[in-house]
Formats: sequence, structure tokens, C-alpha cells
Amino acid sequence: MFNAAPLQAVGKAEQYLELAEQARGLLHGECDRIANAANFAALIYHALPDLNWAGFYFFDGTELVVGPFQGQPACIRIALGAGVCGTAAATRQTQVVRDVNAFPGHIACDSASRSEIVVPLYLGERLIGVWDVDSPTLARFDGDDRVGMERLAGLFVDSLRAA
Repeated sequence: MFNAAPLQAVGKAEQYLELAEQARGLLHGECDRIANAANFAALIYHALPDLNWAGFYFFDGTELVVGPFQGQPACIRIALGAGVCGTAAATRQTQVVRDVNAFPGHIACDSASRSEIVVPLYLGERLIGVWDVDSPTLARFDGDDRVGMERLAGLFVDSLRAA
């Protein structure tokens, strides 16, 4: 079984490498999207410090719909192009937001969130959804988080290729 305790590695980059190994093992041999998303969200939420939400929004063909997550109840539906999640999905670019209150059109699902990172999930050209992580700390996420979260999100997407 996996231990979702906070990682003990020294630097942030090393933490993400260690977390990627844990995620790879957790997802290995399973291709069910919901099962993998639920375990993936729990792993990241409990392993990284200073998070208040970590989870998925899946694209239903029209909009993003909340999927498995850890944290407070969330917004259920988000239009493409709306807020940080919709922007990431529409632009195909990871959004690193140091201050969510300064992001035009930010959707405040949890008023405690101060910063956010959202990675778009594409399987080839097909939008699957987004991986969304929030923090109650201003400027919690940086370039190291972008690289680490993109690597982790890639592992999740790869787990679906076997389906």
C-alpha cells in the first residue's frame, strides 16, 4: 500500500521526482480513469505541503465537470475559457497563478484559495480535462511546480492510454 505522508526530499525538484515514482507505481496496471484520478488526487494532496484542493475536472464534450478530488466541495461545472481551469483547457497551456484574486475571471470555489496551478490534460488532440491544485498561500506555485505538475499529469494521461 502507498504511504501518502508528506515527502521528505530536500528540494522541490527532488520532491516531484520522488512523487512521480510513487504515482507511476500507483497507476501501474490500472487504466480506469475514475480509479486512477481518485488515487492520484489523494496521493498529491497528502504528499505536497500547503495545498487546500487537488483534483480533476473532466471534459464532457461541452464543459469541464468536477471529477475526483481532495479538499472542500468544489464548483461542479466550468465553461471552457472561464476561470483558471477553463483557460488552461482552452489555451492548452499550464496556468500558474500567484494570486487568484488578480486573475481576470477567476472562479472562487473556495474563498481560502490564494494561488493555483492548472495543467490541461490532452490525449493526443482530444481534451480530457484539467488537473487543478489550489493553495491557501499566495505565490505557492512556481516554475518547479509547473515542471513537476506537468510530469505528474503526464503520468496520469499515460495511464489512460492502455484503456
